[in-house]
Amino acid sequence: MMANTDLVVVLPGIMGSTLTRNAEPIWAPSAGAVLRAVQTLGRSLTRLRLPAGIGDAHPDDGVAPGELMPDLHVIPGIWTPVTGYDGLLRRLHSLQKHGTIGGVLPVAYDWRLSNRYNARRLATIVEPALERWRASSPDRADARLVFVGHSMGGLVARWYVERCGGAELTRKLITLATPYRGAATAVEQLVNGVHKGIGPLSVDLTAFARSLPSLHQLLPDYACIDTAGTLHRLDETTVPELDTAMVDDALAFHDDLAAAEAARRPASLTMTHAIVGVRQSTRTTMRIDGAGVEALDTIGADNDYGDGTVPLAGAIGHDLPMDTNTVRRVVDRHGHLQANPWALDELEEALTATPVRRRAGATVPVRVAVPDLILAADALPVAVDIESDSPPAVLVQVVATGAAADRREHVVASRTPRIRDGRLETRFTGLAPGGYEVRVTGLTPGSPVTPVTAPVLVWTPEPTP
Repeated sequence: MMANTDLVVVLPGIMGSTLTRNAEPIWAPSAGAVLRAVQTLGRSLTRLRLPAGIGDAHPDDGVAPGELMPDLHVIPGIWTPVTGYDGLLRRLHSLQKHGTIGGVLPVAYDWRLSNRYNARRLATIVEPALERWRASSPDRADARLVFVGHSMGGLVARWYVERCGGAELTRKLITLATPYRGAATAVEQLVNGVHKGIGPLSVDLTAFARSLPSLHQLLPDYACIDTAGTLHRLDETTVPELDTAMVDDALAFHDDLAAAEAARRPASLTMTHAIVGVRQSTRTTMRIDGAGVEALDTIGADNDYGDGTVPLAGAIGHDLPMDTNTVRRVVDRHGHLQANPWALDELEEALTATPVRRRAGATVPVRVAVPDLILAADALPVAVDIESDSPPAVLVQVVATGAAADRREHVVASRTPRIRDGRLETRFTGLAPGGYEVRVTGLTPGSPVTPVTAPVLVWTPEPTP
């Protein structure tokens, strides 16, 4: 059971920390400005790209992490769009205010770098912070660390706990949408590169992505390459555009982490709480197609779904059965899970070991398919599958978050499409460039539909010089 004096450490996913150089922001999307931030980053890529063979080192390029990203953020070709961390931090600070938890310590990190490097750096931050926290009050003398990691942040925390001696100081490790065994979408990003319609940044962004040890450490360690119906691990076949040394190092990262966790069982299992997104169409395996790869939503003959980015094959820890009851499942997409009210209820329950009053009514799962990125001249297609024999009406909204001067979100477009055989499709046109969220909810209060939110970037390329 968690002591209400423990120090809760929050780690974001890849792209989820701002980056500065000499105190000047180089990756720091502000409200409604994600497009400008990507363009600013693109102009800095020649200096941000990491040197070949960097491994677990720091490039000494003056880049430093700042704070957790508050708003929607995405870099095309790196990872899928992610809602900011303001909602998660508000929930934790509210629990702190009411004495339910102790302190809250958000930790940003340079997400370009190896997870091993960032775990070692994490030790230099959280261990002195815990000492200060314990010394600040007599009732905190036995306080320990509790980690809350979203996506790749969970991998950083796991490496610190299992490989940097952090287990002795850690009470709990809570992960949200963490790819315990990787995600096939990382294969697609690294092999196929960036959306070719985004203008002069496309080549630079692809080269930048391929230089990142962190992105390689999101590659699957499960058999994910489908060759004539037979599945192979990445080190059992040749995949175009993948750096063999970086792939081998990434798989060693997963293997070493799994071995360390296995050596500490059952303690490693009892301290870990995984919250995963489910029921969304998710790239799970890949088929080599010429110089690229084709994404498949199946693994063998099965479709296990996932959160739209991390399939269940990657979200469920090593040696755990797919139907394990130790994993908490929430119907939503990867980029919004850390802001989902049901997921935050699960987080609070994991933090406090006290049952949280469940939100009633959400009993009909929906599956939402939208592209991560479209060009401003294109329509935004939205497809929704409703898992019900008698599907209720749903409301589809396109929401601009943080775009207004007061940083409040506003609905750009709203529609109630007709449902045919449990499926509906609609399109939204005329969206201005920027960051949006597509939200699918029930039409009326108390509707049984489980809300799902999908972040999207509407892109307009800079003029070619």
